[in-house]
Amino acid sequence: MRYRASAPLFLLLLGITSAQRLVTVQNGLLYRTEGSHITIWCKVSGYQGPLEQNFRWSIYLPSAPKREVQIISTGESNFAYAVYSQRVQSGEIYVERIKGDYVLLHITNLQDRDTGEYECHTPNTDERYFGSYSAKMNLTVITDTLKVTSPPQTLNKVEGDTLELKCEVSKNTAQHTHQSISWYRQKGNQVTEVISLTRNFVLHPGSAYAQRQASGDVRLDKIGETSFKLTVYNLQASDQGEFYCEAAEWIQDPDETWFSMTKKRSDGTVVNVQAADKEFNVRLETEKRSYTVGEPMELRCIIDAQNVLDRYFSVSWAFNSSLIASLSPNVVPTLSSEFAQRDARGQLKVAKESDNTFVLKVFRLRLEDSGKYNCRVTEREKSVTGEFIDKESKRPKNIPIMVLPLKSSIGVEVTSNASTVLEGESLRFSCSVRSLIGPQSRLSITWQLLDRQNRRSDVIWLDRDGTLQPGTSYRERSRFGGVQMEQVQPDLFTLELFSSQKSDEGQYECRVVEWTHNLDGEWQMLGEKSAHATVFVTALDTGFAVTAISRTPGVIYNDSFDLQCILKPHYPSWVPVSVMWRFQPTGSAEFRDLVTFTRDGGIQWGDRYANFRTRTAVEKAESSNNVRLSISRASDSEAGKYQCVAELWRRNYNNSWNRLAEQTSNLLEIRVQRPVTKLQVSKSKRSVTIVENGVIPLSCQVKAQTSQDSHFAVLWYVHRSSDADGKLILKTAPSAAFEFGTYAEEEGLRGRLQFERSPAGLFNLTVQKAGVSDSGSYYCHVEEWLLSPNSAWYKLAEEVSGLTEVTVKEPDANLQVNQQQKNLTISESEWVTVDCSITNRTSTDSQVSVEWYVWKASHPEKQRILHLTRDGTLQYGDKEEGDVGEQQRPRRMQLETSSPGLYRLLIQRAEVLDSGAYDCSVQEWLLNSQNKWYKHAEEVSGLTRVTVLQPEAALRLDLTALNVTVLEKGHFQLDCNVLSRSSPLSRFSLTWFMLRTKIGVAGDGSSEVEKEPVFSIGHDSVFEPEPVRWDGRLRFRRVSAVLFRLSVQEASTTDAGNYTCRVEEWLPNPRGLWYKLTEEESGMTVVNVLHAGSTLQSVICSNDALFYFIFFYPFPIFGILIICILLVRFKTRQSSKNSEGKNGVPLLWIKEPHLNYSPTCLEPPVLSIHPGTID
Repeated sequence: MRYRASAPLFLLLLGITSAQRLVTVQNGLLYRTEGSHITIWCKVSGYQGPLEQNFRWSIYLPSAPKREVQIISTGESNFAYAVYSQRVQSGEIYVERIKGDYVLLHITNLQDRDTGEYECHTPNTDERYFGSYSAKMNLTVITDTLKVTSPPQTLNKVEGDTLELKCEVSKNTAQHTHQSISWYRQKGNQVTEVISLTRNFVLHPGSAYAQRQASGDVRLDKIGETSFKLTVYNLQASDQGEFYCEAAEWIQDPDETWFSMTKKRSDGTVVNVQAADKEFNVRLETEKRSYTVGEPMELRCIIDAQNVLDRYFSVSWAFNSSLIASLSPNVVPTLSSEFAQRDARGQLKVAKESDNTFVLKVFRLRLEDSGKYNCRVTEREKSVTGEFIDKESKRPKNIPIMVLPLKSSIGVEVTSNASTVLEGESLRFSCSVRSLIGPQSRLSITWQLLDRQNRRSDVIWLDRDGTLQPGTSYRERSRFGGVQMEQVQPDLFTLELFSSQKSDEGQYECRVVEWTHNLDGEWQMLGEKSAHATVFVTALDTGFAVTAISRTPGVIYNDSFDLQCILKPHYPSWVPVSVMWRFQPTGSAEFRDLVTFTRDGGIQWGDRYANFRTRTAVEKAESSNNVRLSISRASDSEAGKYQCVAELWRRNYNNSWNRLAEQTSNLLEIRVQRPVTKLQVSKSKRSVTIVENGVIPLSCQVKAQTSQDSHFAVLWYVHRSSDADGKLILKTAPSAAFEFGTYAEEEGLRGRLQFERSPAGLFNLTVQKAGVSDSGSYYCHVEEWLLSPNSAWYKLAEEVSGLTEVTVKEPDANLQVNQQQKNLTISESEWVTVDCSITNRTSTDSQVSVEWYVWKASHPEKQRILHLTRDGTLQYGDKEEGDVGEQQRPRRMQLETSSPGLYRLLIQRAEVLDSGAYDCSVQEWLLNSQNKWYKHAEEVSGLTRVTVLQPEAALRLDLTALNVTVLEKGHFQLDCNVLSRSSPLSRFSLTWFMLRTKIGVAGDGSSEVEKEPVFSIGHDSVFEPEPVRWDGRLRFRRVSAVLFRLSVQEASTTDAGNYTCRVEEWLPNPRGLWYKLTEEESGMTVVNVLHAGSTLQSVICSNDALFYFIFFYPFPIFGILIICILLVRFKTRQSSKNSEGKNGVPLLWIKEPHLNYSPTCLEPPVLSIHPGTID
């Protein structure tokens, strides 16, 4: 059992203070990364017992902060719990004892589950518990987010090259950490530190690179948020090896010490450094080693080395180990004070003749110039700061030079500044008199010229009194200061001719006459000595030539080019030369002055090419008259032929100018070309199939372009099989302006095109609401445009993309109409219903038009009776209808749509003409890409056979045969009684006929019954005209709705015969038109007309029926007749109330006539129709 009772800090026992055990552990909270190695120390002090104390380590996990999990113990091998026992046994976790009371806990491979509170406990070895026996600290294991990357590669370098390596270092730690970056070079097993950036952001070079880092040859720069660049200038052979970078992430522990949580290195870069040939040799050469005073001498210092142009050398000249002059790598000479004067007088020159040859020239040797000469060559390196660093120096063997005095006894010596001068240079002669008798003597000096024609002339003389007198031919020149003579020293006289001319060439003689006073005081010539010097004057125009050159006869837009106008020979800068550049533009036949460098150093620009001034520089060399014309940002305006014209001038002694010569250079053609295009457009082909009204996606990918500043014009084309060439759809200019092509206008694409441009060179064209007519091969034509130096856009190149085959198809027709067939039989005036049911459609957005047709037996072709257009407009029938009834059909037709897809045709008040076979034709319409509707599908429904029946005929007449006998001039009645009718709405048309038997003319005994109309009234109550024989004698009366009576007045014998009544029954059809339904004839009425002369007895006796009627049936007949009369009058009154026609139109029936009847009279009552009796 472990006792962990807290003890007081001090316990006073018997006045003595005892030691108190104290366990301390490393301060927390500590942060460490997964996979790293951690050590946690633990100490115990103030303990009793053995010097070697035991330690127990436990952990309290965050998931169970009060539950102890034992890890390892120094005194118990089975102390660890199972979760840690395997790691302890494998050595991943162990305890290192530093001293008996001081240990380190090692966890070599931290895991995320190692986060928690660690406790270090020491078992009690004291006599009693007093103090603390354990201590705790916290550890948090975090994810290792450090990343160090550098691409593995192999680089081959040469000594002196520059090495640049990059390393990406990143971390994503939530805690505040620092990072350090180091670069190393590994060669075999040897690792050398190059340079490091510490966690405190301090650069620390490795010992092997410290000096080079101080000189700037080794740098470590941070070039981004996570990027670091190592730069090594002037690579050396020792730099060969594998370079890699190593980064560490540091965190500050609670004890304020920094701990490297993790460290990682990148892949290596193998650097091979090839040694460069840096050796060089120096040679010193001269033509001879023995000279005479006044002779010229030239020494040449030659460097033998490789890659001289890429190396830097400085050269120094020495005379008897004393410095004469030195030339820096920039060929700037520096002379010692003594030789600087001689250089200023033109007696000495130090120069670089070529890349590897340096010369020392002494134009007139002196006696004191005898001695040893040498040159020293030093190779130098240029640092990144531009300073030169000395490397290796070499010098050849000394060359001894001997200068001998003149071997002459002449006491006069003449020297000149040059034996050959250029016209215009000054001629300077010195006359040195070396032997003088004494100071009492005087000298007279005369300068004479012996020209090339051996003509002698005096130039100037100085008499013994010191008076100067110019010669006759030199007085004008002397007056302007062109000729000067001066006594520089008592024994030295000079002659100087300024602005020499060709005529000044010849032998100059100095005649010295020594004068002394004789005893008389007169001047006496003691002697005469002379010496001469020959001078050649080279004419300025000798070999005068002008050449125009250029290293870049062909340039690209925005490039620069230089034109050199080289004058030969090499004139000094003082020679007045004017150089003019002339220009002939391409396509022009005329040269114009471009710019002139005048003889006095001014610049004059031509007035035709002002644009050149903004991009042209004119420069004249300081040491020569060569003129360089530099043109920048070349364009087409600068393309053409150039020519320079040089004029050679001489300034006379009187300040006037003479043009000595003019030379024109060769023609120099400069071609300004456009840059070579790098335009590449994707050539990939693809096929796209879409359904009508879909979207056509078209893309145009620019894979490569000539410049980042390139603009593109994209022209979209479509090629259809019916067209010979592609047609332009859309053009986008480089300025992003849109221009629709004729095809877009013709096909109505303007509102359906959508263009997009992305920065990555991708151009997208979308065709909305595609139609079948949009099918074809699409491609783009890309034009690359660049801005010329003149700020004008020009087309550099163009390229066509691959084809995109687009197929736009109509949607599959899914229109379905009910095909069920029906038979329908109805009666006239009923309603006919014909259904047209659409069971399926291609699209919910489609529109339908429905047409109803009917086939009739009387018509060979079907007829359209109703058309419902897709926009909901009803059209009735065909353009030409066959009959009036059919033209009136629209009034009776209705259309119902009780549910979607169901169209119902209703025909009101059907009639017989409506009979036939009906069907509907459904057309489905879709909207195409031009917003126009087109017929996509058509289906016909099943037939509906309609039969419309008329009412069944039920007309029946009284067929009873009657016999009527009347006296001449009497009247008789013909009744027509309708027993039944077909419809209460029917009307009757009545016609009475008189039947006559017509005997055949042939005499064969055949006979023919002829019907003679007597009286006729139509169903519309209109009377037909009466025949002539019946005119005025007929009276018609409608006794009742079904009983009609015709009375014949004034009967004659010709009226005797057989009579019948024919009744036609008429009905109104649904249109209100009357048609004849049926007809019937009544029974026959036999009428006998007696002559007025006959006796009653004879009449009665001659007719059996009359006999029986009078004598056997008088009383029953009269009784019945009275009853009938009463009934008729009763019904007549009732019907008179209803005699008005339908809708208030009176029926044209004849009112009941007045009856004169006497019961005692044997004659029948008389029916009379009088005018005015028809209401």
